[in-house]
Amino acid sequence: MIKKQFLKSKPVCKATFSFPLEAAPEATSVAIVGEFNDWNVEEAIPMKKQKRAGVFKALVELESGKEYQFRYLIDGQKWENDFEADAYAPTPFGVENSVVSALN
Repeated sequence: MIKKQFLKSKPVCKATFSFPLEAAPEATSVAIVGEFNDWNVEEAIPMKKQKRAGVFKALVELESGKEYQFRYLIDGQKWENDFEADAYAPTPFGVENSVVSALN
């Protein structure tokens, strides 16, 4: 799930990404990798485990007016999509990427 807040003062969309624990109950770490960090696993955005809420969460500032493909990386090994992404985009690898829209 992605909650978005558009800033009026600058062209930024603050996107809060939430990945449910139930989607990967054994996960010790979840990170976000996508176009906003050039798909660089070394620069993956770590998500914090929120036990009370039952999710991993991370806040990412995105430039407004664009769409970004991304995926979640679980324990540095398994890729997963966002079940409630704004859209999905096919890849040459036979899977789809999640898409987050920062269009105002």
